[in-house]
Amino acid sequence: MSWVIENGRALVDGDWSERPLHVEGAHIADTAGRPRRLDASGLLVLPGIIDIHGDAFERQIMPRPGVRFDVGLALRDTDRQLVANGITTTFHGVTISWEPGLRSLEAARSFIASLYALRPRLSCDTRLHLRWETFALDAVAEVTEWLSLEPSPILAFNDHTTGSVLKGTIARKIGQMAERSGLSREDYMALLDAVWARRDEVPAAIAELAASARAGGNVLLAHDESSPEERARFRALGARSCEFPLNVETAAAARAGGEDVILGAPNVVRGGSHNGAMDARTAVEAGHCTVLTSDYHYPSPLHAAFALADGDPAALARYWSLVSANAARAAGLPDRGSLATGKRADLILVDMSDRHHPQVVATMVAGRIVHARRALGESPVAAPSVAAPALAVG
Repeated sequence: MSWVIENGRALVDGDWSERPLHVEGAHIADTAGRPRRLDASGLLVLPGIIDIHGDAFERQIMPRPGVRFDVGLALRDTDRQLVANGITTTFHGVTISWEPGLRSLEAARSFIASLYALRPRLSCDTRLHLRWETFALDAVAEVTEWLSLEPSPILAFNDHTTGSVLKGTIARKIGQMAERSGLSREDYMALLDAVWARRDEVPAAIAELAASARAGGNVLLAHDESSPEERARFRALGARSCEFPLNVETAAAARAGGEDVILGAPNVVRGGSHNGAMDARTAVEAGHCTVLTSDYHYPSPLHAAFALADGDPAALARYWSLVSANAARAAGLPDRGSLATGKRADLILVDMSDRHHPQVVATMVAGRIVHARRALGESPVAAPSVAAPALAVG
């Protein structure tokens, strides 16, 4: 299908353009043959959001401790949330841990099988982010197999075990982690002790999986790095970006090496980290953060970029790359992230009449409209105080 998107303000090559935007098939084009016309009057036309790390889907699987729902049902509901929040490409962060319950190896098997079976029928381009807990030694063989899936998963090294045992920041979450696993606190601590006893095996397992990821061309990340020295160790293993560094020194070391630094968009929206980690707004403004991701809240990437811009169009043009072009680079997806000719037609139309609460009016993925706030071609729907701008197709 061909489209021409008219009368909006499109973010093209880092600047705002009022020229019509053409879509031919699944891609942005210079012209389009016999296009349908989409009137974007009063709207911004932005590259779709690329969410490199998100696990809010877990709340659709287990909305309360011990209350589980079908994974397929959870994925479909999550898909609707994603496109409604302007996310056109997502990497679901499935944790593969030594814990029983929601983040167990068995749960990961079920989730991954369901995801790849459903993926062709989902609206968002939905991919896999394998968050391997480095003490989940019995999962190495299966994680290695999953690295060869298509599309290629991201692999991230996570270590929440050391912090739990050594009374680090993770130790405060022991009760929550036990509840999620379905174990009593006492049984959870006994299991943690048994896992910790195998700690001498962990470095070899990390090296083995890193080698498999490098050989397969998988994007490799390291999560919660605590020092420039740790960043250097994971860099040597092929980890191309620094994901959720624990301090400014580590983030600065990554940026000095020309690497992307990934932080959570909810941190910006809420005005700080919920667990006392780095302040993402400060990191962005200091040049220590290049990518914002949903983490645990799908609306946050959209709202974080607008919050950082604070009504300044030039600033929004600059900050939007945190959730689009930069995220595409970190994810190894050069075919998207901007509205340049030849890129995938992944884009969103945004009403910013209330700049504190921007609204996604429509979402297009690979040239197909997958979400609209109302039926295309109908009269605009009046909000309680501000009329929603027209979205007309001719």
